[in-house]
Amino acid sequence: MDQLVWLSFCISIGFSLLGNFSTGLPFEDGNNNNVKITRRSLELTQTINIQRQEFMQRQCELLGDHTQTLEDLSELQMDHMIVDKEHKLLYCYVPKVACTNWKRVLMMLTNKWHNGTDPLQIPGSLAHSVGMFTKLYDLSEAEQQQVLSDEYTRFILVRHPLERLLSAYRNKLEGDSPSARYFQSRVGRQIVKELRPGASNNSLERGDDVSFGEFIEYLVTPELSRANQSDYNEHWEVIAKLCNPCVMKYNVVGKYDTLLDDSALALYLAGADNLTFPTGHKPSSTRANLRNYFRSPAHRCHTQVVRYL
Repeated sequence: MDQLVWLSFCISIGFSLLGNFSTGLPFEDGNNNNVKITRRSLELTQTINIQRQEFMQRQCELLGDHTQTLEDLSELQMDHMIVDKEHKLLYCYVPKVACTNWKRVLMMLTNKWHNGTDPLQIPGSLAHSVGMFTKLYDLSEAEQQQVLSDEYTRFILVRHPLERLLSAYRNKLEGDSPSARYFQSRVGRQIVKELRPGASNNSLERGDDVSFGEFIEYLVTPELSRANQSDYNEHWEVIAKLCNPCVMKYNVVGKYDTLLDDSALALYLAGADNLTFPTGHKPSSTRANLRNYFRSPAHRCHTQVVRYL
């Protein structure tokens, strides 16, 4: 099993086991966009966050990945790392872990949106547009080293790998959004052509009826899913490869399950006193559907997922 894949899996599973603790940390009560952020809630979130950091560090040491340095990372490996120098904030975005809304928040934070105060009014396509944000590779070597210092808040949001995998399938191959149609016309048609014997002409032309089992089979067939490239598509690439946690040593480690609390902590530590993660965030129904997708056809699909991990 690839070490980066195992690290991503261990970190996600480990975070799921961390409970709530309390401690006395120097936070003050604040009110962001009429959403009450209390000192107590920030203390609890920070205590859990520290537990997550310690768990992540232990996994890096166990895997021997703690010797890698920032100089070892390529520009591609820094591509998901957004930097706000004014607020001394680095955010590594992970597709299918609320990254669109976080990019919207960052647009507000960096004064790139002037048509209102609601981040949800920002078009997702604009938030994802090329050149919108400063990336880690845009910084000088001295500035990059400063990002790794205690001056910076380094924030990452993670999600259970199987839940994130299913979310990517449902959003990119099962849906009917423009983004889904794009993936269906490229990835979906490829899957049908290569993995479905006797496929109908309609399926071959549209690629919009790929089953979850076929998608998993595609992932564990690298000559298809990684054709002409060394990595998977970012929507199902493992988090450890996108964000390199053993190098970046994130000091705010959030979970999709505790998205609002963890986002509030990151914004507080970055000094964004007048901004909060949008409470209008639509909760995902993916977790409720995990069992249905992974057991049909049960044994075959489950075995393939293990191969992918």
